[in-house]
Amino acid sequence: MALIQPAVVFLLTVVLALPAWAQDGAVLQGLDKVTARISTFEAPQDKPVRFGTLEVIVRTCSKTPPEEPPETTAFLEIFDARPGEERIKVFSGWMFASSPALSAMEHAIYDVWVVDCINASSSSDVRPG
Repeated sequence: MALIQPAVVFLLTVVLALPAWAQDGAVLQGLDKVTARISTFEAPQDKPVRFGTLEVIVRTCSKTPPEEPPETTAFLEIFDARPGEERIKVFSGWMFASSPALSAMEHAIYDVWVVDCINASSSSDVRPG
């Protein structure tokens, strides 16, 4: 049996990685249940972003290519970081833009969900809600 050429291995790796396109961060929306205000904000990958007392970190965000059914997924870590108190992890997992209730964060004051992914070359227009 012949050895597989490195170029073939590289092409197979690229082709197998095509179903989802990794991005540089996520566009998120957050609901403050006390004020009933919805805010839209960007969260760059691996950089903490504040929403109220929450600290949101996007670990990865990916979306399907245009020829696939539309889906945006993001892996988020969310902490409740109140001043003077220890930071508490309130969510760690995947969120899906098409089904926010499938993997929702449980918090008494805030809801956060994924809207879209962002990339470094073209940032979304983000407006507070």
